Amino acid sequence: MSDSLFDLRGRVAIVTGASAGLGARFALTLAAAGANVVACARRLEPLERLAAEHERVQAVRCDVTDEEQLQALVADAVERHGRIDVCVNNAGISSNGEQSDPGRFAQVLEVNVRSVFALSHLVAEPMLAQGRGSIVNVSSMFGIVASSPVPEAGYVASKAAVNGLTRELGAQWAGAGVRVNALAPGWFPTDMNAELFADERTANWVARTCPMGRVGRPDELDGALLFLASDASSYCTGQVIVVDGGWTLR
Repeated sequence: MSDSLFDLRGRVAIVTGASAGLGARFALTLAAAGANVVACARRLEPLERLAAEHERVQAVRCDVTDEEQLQALVADAVERHGRIDVCVNNAGISSNGEQSDPGRFAQVLEVNVRSVFALSHLVAEPMLAQGRGSIVNVSSMFGIVASSPVPEAGYVASKAAVNGLTRELGAQWAGAGVRVNALAPGWFPTDMNAELFADERTANWVARTCPMGRVGRPDELDGALLFLASDASSYCTGQVIVVDGGWTLR
């Protein structure tokens, strides 16, 4: 298989939630493959530090729950680069154990689902006009299986919704050259779950329960991301690619 399948030179990518964790890694991975990356998040300082690590990463402050900011993000990317080829909808929040708080539940859905729907439609416009594009929604293995005993009803519901949205938009835009797929990580250390893994009992429980016996390394998502973002997945749409060390096989 030729390495050119994963080549993103000349492509333009947007990555949300790129100020830390997996989002920052995604931005640098796409840039290393040749893409010009618009990295966005609410916090500008860490984005600027990220942009300093690679010349093809541009830092843009954007709150994904603000429709006007999303519109400006896409308009600025098109004005600067003339196109958008890849969009990684990575921004997300957890329920923080708030199982019975309707307000927190609604907030999780706002960030994890509504913003994905909104930005996907905004980037789809230039993608459809150019006849190609790849949208990668960052889901979770907990969009497929329950998170119990970790109390994350809102997060689980939101990621299951992302998987359904991925399938539907993938079907709607398939004939026009715009692919929509989802990347569903398992247990990977992030800012979101840092408190969980700080607890030795939790870390040991994950290691015992996961078939591969460990959490994932950030670099173990690189290949799946590049596959979905690049021409390597040119005949793949509406799919959820799970990278979880076998967790969902249990």
